[in-house]
This record gives sequence, C-alpha cells and structure tokens, in this order.
Amino acid sequence: MVIWTVAWRNVWRNKLRSLIIITAIAVGVFAGVFTTAFMKGMSDQRIESAIKTEISFIQLHNPKFKEAQDIDALIEKVDEKNKQISEIANVSGQSARIVVNGMASSAETSSGVRLYGINPDEEFKVTNINEKLIEGEFFDGIKRNPVVIGQKLAEKLNLKLRSKIIFTFQDYEGNLTGGSFRIAGIYRTDNSMFDESTIFVKKSDLQRLTMLPENTAHQIVVNLNNYEADKTVKSEIVKLFPDLDTKLWTELKPELAYLTEIMGVYMYIFVGIILFALGFGIVNTMLMVVLERVKELGMLLAVGMNKFKVFEMIVLETVFLSLTGGVIGIIIGGLISKYFSVNAIDLSLWSEGLSKIGWGSLVYTSIDFEMLISITLMVIATGILAAIYPARKALKLNPADALRTE
Repeated sequence: MVIWTVAWRNVWRNKLRSLIIITAIAVGVFAGVFTTAFMKGMSDQRIESAIKTEISFIQLHNPKFKEAQDIDALIEKVDEKNKQISEIANVSGQSARIVVNGMASSAETSSGVRLYGINPDEEFKVTNINEKLIEGEFFDGIKRNPVVIGQKLAEKLNLKLRSKIIFTFQDYEGNLTGGSFRIAGIYRTDNSMFDESTIFVKKSDLQRLTMLPENTAHQIVVNLNNYEADKTVKSEIVKLFPDLDTKLWTELKPELAYLTEIMGVYMYIFVGIILFALGFGIVNTMLMVVLERVKELGMLLAVGMNKFKVFEMIVLETVFLSLTGGVIGIIIGGLISKYFSVNAIDLSLWSEGLSKIGWGSLVYTSIDFEMLISITLMVIATGILAAIYPARKALKLNPADALRTE
C-alpha cells in the first residue's frame, strides 16, 4: 500500500500539468459517454416506434402471403387462433388483419398504398396508431366506410378531414374492384414513409369489398407486455400453429435487429478511438515525469529498490491520472445523459430529414450501468498501456549515471 500512496502523491507534484491531462481525459470520456448515450437513445426510440406503431412484436402469416402477398393466401379460423394466442403468458393483445395493396385516388392525384383492414377495438392492443391522431377520431364520426390515413398521404393527395378518397384493388377472385371512403382521422408518426403508404380501414368494410371468406385474415399481429419474452412466446405460437409463418420483429425488420447489435460495437469503437488519442497525451506526460525525475529514480535504484517496484510506481501514477480524469468524465457524462433521458433533445430543425428514415426529432438519451463499467475498464486499460513505455524507460536507467544527472 505504501507504493500506492507514493504514486498518488507523485501525481500531484506538478499540479498544473496533472490537471491539464486530467481535464483532457475527462472531456474525452464525457464526449464518449454522452455521444454513446445519445446514439443508443435514438436507436432505442426507433425500435420502440417500429414495434409500437408499425409492426408490433410478432406476426403470423400464411407462408405464401409473405412470398407473393397474394390476396388468397389466408389464415383461416382466426377467431379460434386469436383465443388460443390470448391464453399464452405475456401476450397483451392480438389482432387479425386483412392486408391489400392498391391505389388511393383523390380528385387531383393518386398514390400506391397498403390498406390494413383492422378491428378498431383490437388494434389499440397491438399498435398505438390511435394515439398518433392529429385530426379527427379513430373511425368515429363517419357512418359509412371510415378510413384513417397518414398526414403525408393527406398532403400528397390534397385531402383533409371528411374528404372522399377512392381505393382500387383486387378482390378475392382476382377482379379489379374498389370503394369510396371518407377520412375519419389523420395520423402522424415518426416515419413519413409509413405515413405516406399505410392506410387503416375497418376489417368488415375491406372484407365486404374484397369478398374474402368470413373468419379469415392475412395476418395476426401479437403484442407482448415483456420485451424479454418474445422468443418464448414465438416458440409457443409455433407449437400451436406449425403450418403458419411466425416471425419476430427482428425478422420482420432485420435492419432494426442489426441496429441493436451494432450499437454495442459502436460504443466500444467510438470510446476506443477517443482513449487511443488521449493515450498519446498520457504517454507524453509520463515521459516528461520520468525525465524530470531521473536522479530521483536513480537514487531509489541505488539504495536497492526493486526495479519491479519502480515499474509498478510509474504504472500506478499513470492509472491514477487516467482514472481520475476518466471517473470525472463518466460522472459528468452520466449526469448529463440522465438529465436528457427525461428532458428530450430537440432536433426539430432536422425533423423532415429524420422522419424520412423513421427517426423522431425528440431524442431521449439512454445509458446503462453496464456501459459505464465497460468505459471505466477501458480507461484503466488505457492507463496501463500508456504507462508501459515510460515505465520501461525508467527501468533502463543506470543508477550511477542517473545520480550524476543534474
């Protein structure tokens, strides 16, 4: 313990120099912590938005539907299947949908869309589209053929609340059909591409127009109350319905699964680059320390101090220097990240560009204890590695020559 005490005191023999390098380390680590928390917050929000608004946790399809999205690739006896799924642990809701690709037309122009025929009372259990309305009601206020569309599509077709919109699509027999609907509600999500192409109508209305058989659907969407239970629930559903294609959100949107994996790697790479750059400053500082104390180190070697102890002392000084700056940076970065985990960072200036790739303009940072521990260990490792060259320099000193140094 004596060598630890001596090493700590040596750090503060030149306070100005030590404070400068500690400040540099603290600023660098703070930047790493905050940037990582910011990027993780953005990715977590994108994933949450996709699950809660666009796809939910699990979807079931007829295997042929996912290949060609044929209108006759149906799931039969959906009421019975819904009942069985609802009895699985951690399932918080399920909804059967009809899915049809078609054309939406207004008096001025038209656009390709995907229509989802839903049961409004079931849909709010699997997605939060009803919470994203900016105008109107979720299928209320319109007696016949109500529809809920995205704000982007409404702008593109120059439509407003209660406007008439015409849909054209294929029916169950392959004939071209369509229907006239009125806009009951307009929603807006963080994903403008989703808003421009996704339309919600009542399942009963779409089933009537497409002449699909009763008690059938193209997909069953399943929501969970526990993120960690998705694989377990999927395996239970596969056992119940082995003939259906059951996919998790990570399979439905593999780019989001990749985003989850890459964020951990990104954290290590980003912080590693910062610490690598700081390592050169630490090496330079410790070399100056060794060169200034050549006579002192020579004297210690001359009176019989073990070379390993000298090596240990230099390494400890470097680790203390790095760890002090690192801990300060981690504390500041953690506190600021904690603040912005409750108070969002407003990126409204770039909201239009962000919405095109599905990102929200309000970002809440996300940081966890495991990440802070990892960064702390990386700081310690940087200190040890940066100490090796200066410490080796000290070991090569000849006591007799060192004592003659002025």
